[in-house]
Amino acid sequence: MLTVSSAFAKKEEKSKEELIQEIENLEYQVFRMQENMKEISKRGKVLGIEMTKEEKWVIVYAVKDKHVCKINIHDCETPYRGHWDFSIQASYTGDSEIHIDDIRGEENKGHGSVCMKFLQEHAREHNIQYITGAISERDWGHLNRLVHFYKKHDFYVEVDKTQKKGKIYWERN
Repeated sequence: MLTVSSAFAKKEEKSKEELIQEIENLEYQVFRMQENMKEISKRGKVLGIEMTKEEKWVIVYAVKDKHVCKINIHDCETPYRGHWDFSIQASYTGDSEIHIDDIRGEENKGHGSVCMKFLQEHAREHNIQYITGAISERDWGHLNRLVHFYKKHDFYVEVDKTQKKGKIYWERN
């Protein structure tokens, strides 16, 4: 996560023109954020606004009912037209468990980490003890990245390489 002091240090190294461009980009993101928040709040519950590892602002929101919980992200650079940019889709499998069904969206932007943080926070707030999921054969092309992602978020990961499948498990502390 970018800290204020590291952001300030980076700003000192930039030219006046670069800083002006950054301010203009930020103003545009804030304008788009306001417009997107209005539209997103009609369809889901806004959970927060976060900065990604690429220093881009995103709106985090949830769409849920008694069976499904989707933690979604939409960027603050494009208009919201009813579609998310990134999503962790999960289902409630009992009073104390959420099962991750799918993670969708472009990789390596930090969106997965932002969504996972909010899913874990949701579990804590609703007294849900476990988050589980499966690793399937379709995940095999990016297995190392997936295992790293889950371990980074305090999941236990079991992989059966002979059967090309695995399990993930997180327990609320």
